[in-house]
Amino acid sequence: MILLIKLFLAHIIGDFFLQPQKWVKEKEKKKLKSKKLYLHIAVHILITSLLLCDLKLWPVIAIIGVSHLIIDSGKLLIQNKKTKRTLFFIDQLLHVLIIFVCYFLFSENNFNLTNIFTEDVLTLITCLLFLTIPVSIILKTIFSKWNISELTKNNKSLSDAGKYIGILERVLVFIFIISNHWEAVGFLITAKSVFRFGDLKESKDRQLTEYILIGTLISFGIAIITGILYNFMVYS
Repeated sequence: MILLIKLFLAHIIGDFFLQPQKWVKEKEKKKLKSKKLYLHIAVHILITSLLLCDLKLWPVIAIIGVSHLIIDSGKLLIQNKKTKRTLFFIDQLLHVLIIFVCYFLFSENNFNLTNIFTEDVLTLITCLLFLTIPVSIILKTIFSKWNISELTKNNKSLSDAGKYIGILERVLVFIFIISNHWEAVGFLITAKSVFRFGDLKESKDRQLTEYILIGTLISFGIAIITGILYNFMVYS
């Protein structure tokens, strides 16, 4: 496990702490001709070498350096303003995958999927996934009987902000419940009520107020029930 931690630490330091914004801008402008690209790779190799401090692990350092160059170069070549945000996350995901590959190849742990995807882990993943898009669709279906767009037409907000806020709320409630921190659920509900108070107070439309309250209660209710069911399935 110490190898995995060191590789993650090296990545965090190299990609976020020792890569100035001016390096990023130069790389985006000059792409493969940018000297900062190769300096960035050299920094990663150096940091990884210092943290590992083991000549036997030189293949790990080589894989990290070469893969980082390939991934970053590919991103720079296909990146544009529209794809920049998406490619950032893809880039980071690929780096993380390489780190895990190195860990399992060069550590003494025997990699076995059955040891990772246990019944409890699969139950947890199922619950978390259920609380994201599926519940959002369920809520959308429930409210389809009312013309919600008409109720909220004068309330400007970020695109899909409500959906993502709802997902985060449900995931947090679920985590609080399975970790037996019910007081945190109460705090979250209180915080949500405080933030929503302005909407409810300023709204002259009783229907909008009812929509907000019903949506919040159903969303929190589903998360709470899911958390209780998870605890029952895992600990019973």
